[in-house]
Amino acid sequence: MRDADIQLRPATRADLPAVGRMGAQLLRAHHGFDSCRFMAPREGAEEGYAWFLGTQLEEPNSVVLVAESGGRVVGYAYAAMEPLSWKELRDAAGFIHDVYVDEAAREAGVASALVEACVRWLSDRGAPRVLLWTAVPNDTARRLFERLGFRHTMLEMTREC
Repeated sequence: MRDADIQLRPATRADLPAVGRMGAQLLRAHHGFDSCRFMAPREGAEEGYAWFLGTQLEEPNSVVLVAESGGRVVGYAYAAMEPLSWKELRDAAGFIHDVYVDEAAREAGVASALVEACVRWLSDRGAPRVLLWTAVPNDTARRLFERLGFRHTMLEMTREC
């Protein structure tokens, strides 16, 4: 797969089964990183994630993008404009919530293209900055985000009660 084979576009309702499957994979990966911090995958995770992302398709301050190759969805990203947050000590900002690429499509520039498309979408809506989170053990994602110009600003810490 080459960059030229990748088409990015807004997700549609027809894409929800594919993005739901990928969102459930994202959930499983994070739970694998830290089973105490991240939700446990449960039966129907694919449908649940598809339902949630489907609610975001009509939100004017959210975008779900898909990367398509050969007529098949191989990745997706979900981003939104977030209002000022006193609890997070930040002004309004864009936030990239999800980026996922199928294993067979990795190392082909799909994730970079999705992130950059989200940044453009957020910038076009006036975002002065774009934030994202990545799991500490996810070195591959962290290196990608650093390469794309993201810098470390916060470190989440968790303690079980």
